[in-house]
Amino acid sequence: MSEYDAIVVGAGIIGLATAYHMKKTRPNDRILVIDKMSGAGQGNTAKSAAMFRSFFYSHTNLTLVDTTVEFFKHLHNQLGYDLRLKWTGYLWLFSKPQYSAIEPVLKSMSEEGLPYHIYEEEELADRLPITTKISDDEEAQKMKLKDVDRAVFIPKAGSIDIDALVKFYETEFKRLGGEVQFNTEVRRIIIEPEEPLGIPDEPFFWQDSRAAGVDTQRGRLLAKKTVIAAGVWTNMLLRDIGVYFPMEPIKRQLFSIKALKPDLRNLLTTKGFNSEGCLPFTILPDPPIYIKPALDEDAFWFSFGDHFPRAFKLEEDPQPEENFYRYGIYQVVTKYFKQFQDAHPYSSWAGQYALNTIDGQPVVFEENDLLVVGSCSGSGNMKCDAVGRIGAALYDNQAHASLFGETDFKVHDLSLTHRSVDLEKLII
Repeated sequence: MSEYDAIVVGAGIIGLATAYHMKKTRPNDRILVIDKMSGAGQGNTAKSAAMFRSFFYSHTNLTLVDTTVEFFKHLHNQLGYDLRLKWTGYLWLFSKPQYSAIEPVLKSMSEEGLPYHIYEEEELADRLPITTKISDDEEAQKMKLKDVDRAVFIPKAGSIDIDALVKFYETEFKRLGGEVQFNTEVRRIIIEPEEPLGIPDEPFFWQDSRAAGVDTQRGRLLAKKTVIAAGVWTNMLLRDIGVYFPMEPIKRQLFSIKALKPDLRNLLTTKGFNSEGCLPFTILPDPPIYIKPALDEDAFWFSFGDHFPRAFKLEEDPQPEENFYRYGIYQVVTKYFKQFQDAHPYSSWAGQYALNTIDGQPVVFEENDLLVVGSCSGSGNMKCDAVGRIGAALYDNQAHASLFGETDFKVHDLSLTHRSVDLEKLII
């Protein structure tokens, strides 16, 4: 049985970005990507809203995102890959107490040179057909919804065609000589003693041992290094071998509403915020349901991720729930945007975030020839290139990764044992 230099488990955006940069870093290595799906990016990557924003308080988050977004721009503008970038911007709506709490954070970000624009309530109402005063509404009171006092517009933000980005990484990885194998489900990580003694059931806890590959329904695949980048499925593999990984799956549901009525069409094509001539990606005050302008579909996407008291639960094929829209999202959105009264989804789907329960930022570490990359907490798409480069640097035994634009990043800053990340104070 032949042994690969590395096997990457997971052909989502994080797994493919990591594999691509591993192959670029060590072109002579034989690297295999495997996935239980029938194609690349068919798990939770395909179910994302594919949004990005270069606007974070944490220097760690900002570095990971901004270098990745600049890489997107490079692919799209200089190398000619059509990623269908749309610079819609983010429009973040705040109640008065929320804005008071976040104002010092915004001021410190402004001092760092991060651009944004503040809209007072009256100016916002002039630009956007929104109901900002809802506190007198009896139903809104029962739901504890708040008036919109101000909005913050973030210009360096927008959407990307995630399928096109996945295709780039997969195609380029294979062009460099990488191998891909789909319909291959991992049953377990193979652990072997470094010095076999021929004892039944070895290795024992007193033996030095290592990850030696994976056991799949199609047979054993051996590797010098095993990379787990399987998103929410990662812990299924790691827990069986006693490796700690701070991740829990949280469900997020998306519902698409067609702009069939004139007032919805007018809302979708709201002018004055961005070069796309559309409603920005809009986040409501609390609960922070978001509304995405899906211009190619002439539609809006509504979404919200699970919070207390919803369970952490891994679902193999998560499904949208009608009542989550009818009695949840719909009831909140229509208080602020009456245009959506009587609007019903024409399609819906659900996916899962791999939530880092410690600090919400990615984790990259190695233990006994096992590399783990993930726990991106819903921002994997907008951090994928940076995280992939960090994973590749770890694979190459480098202390520093060079992110796009020659930005230096300490690899162990995303580890568990030597972790050093800045606290994020601007959380959606």
